[in-house]
Amino acid sequence: MSVTSSQLLNKVKAEIAEVSAAQVQEDLKAGKAIHIVDVREREEVMDGYIPAAELIPRGFLELNIEEDVTMDRDAEIVLYCAGGNRSAFAARDLTFMGYTNVKSMIGGFKGWKDAGYSFEQGGLMSEDDMQRYARHIILPEVGEKGQQKLLKGRVLLVGVGGLGCPTALYLAAAGVGKIGLVDADVVDKSNLQRQVLFGESDVGRPKVEAARDKLLDLNSSLDVVTHYELLTSHNVFDVMDGYDIIVNGCDNFPTRYLVNDAAVMKSKPVVDGSIFRFEGQATVYVPGEGPCYRCLYPAPPPPGEVPSCAEGGVLGVLPGTIGLMQATEVVKLILGEGKSLVGRVLLYDAMEMKFRELKLRKDPECPVCSESPIITELIDYEQFCGLPSLGEAAG
Repeated sequence: MSVTSSQLLNKVKAEIAEVSAAQVQEDLKAGKAIHIVDVREREEVMDGYIPAAELIPRGFLELNIEEDVTMDRDAEIVLYCAGGNRSAFAARDLTFMGYTNVKSMIGGFKGWKDAGYSFEQGGLMSEDDMQRYARHIILPEVGEKGQQKLLKGRVLLVGVGGLGCPTALYLAAAGVGKIGLVDADVVDKSNLQRQVLFGESDVGRPKVEAARDKLLDLNSSLDVVTHYELLTSHNVFDVMDGYDIIVNGCDNFPTRYLVNDAAVMKSKPVVDGSIFRFEGQATVYVPGEGPCYRCLYPAPPPPGEVPSCAEGGVLGVLPGTIGLMQATEVVKLILGEGKSLVGRVLLYDAMEMKFRELKLRKDPECPVCSESPIITELIDYEQFCGLPSLGEAAG
């Protein structure tokens, strides 16, 4: 006597453990250690998925469960699919592999959504994404999980000049999902010697608009947000909101101090770079993990003491090197891989083609990041420094 598919399904469900969406939600809210695995196909998952779920299509589950989820045979694993059927068979097969605490979620993702529980969208890999980022995905240090982190990355670039242009280009190419651009300047012909996002047809256009068009042409799936404005104490928190990492590509002191102080107050890492003539440097400031900009330079220099790039000049290819360092540090921060430049500054001399590294130490009496800061409100230094505004000295 043949067994119908319905009978087979009922038999399998009788052999495995099932759990309701409500119980999974309760366990997650309680912080219980559960491995959630979505066994749907990639195209299905693009419509939404349970936060923190691992995506392993049903056909690859047995092959990838140990590497992508856990080798602990006693760990609690909850599987779900669209409606609860495929996950039941998947739970049975993992049980055959020796996993002792596997459950199938009743009703699947549809049941989860119908119950009104939160779910995420975006940051997942379509087939086009798999092809585009193939060279990332084959790297063990990146892989599909790492690329998903990049797709969810939110990075704000302060200044779309010599440093901001190459940084933005490579972040866009890497698939960083949200890129914010802050600059109040327009493209000038003198920018074309080094600001590689712009062409002759962009002269006179706001830099953020011209840059957005180029980045979307490179990667149309990105969310590129433009902020055509000067950063001040009145708007910096609002502009920074919604971003996880700040890239400082501006070399005027008022903005540099403003970005540092705001980032410390909001606990956001800053990937910092600067250039002048034939030399450049890059470092990373992470609140609570190392020094900030004021640990090194507690207060701005007197007006006119330090010349800007407009006054001293800059080798056209130099910002490309420093900007790529900044892009590299951003990618590493998002991935959580490698050793960052926190507590170190990398110095580059283009004429000698030499790199040097200096150690940076946190100042226990820093006016902004120490345990007893004396700077607790933002300061607009523009009127005291007498230096160019954001955009006018952005490399």
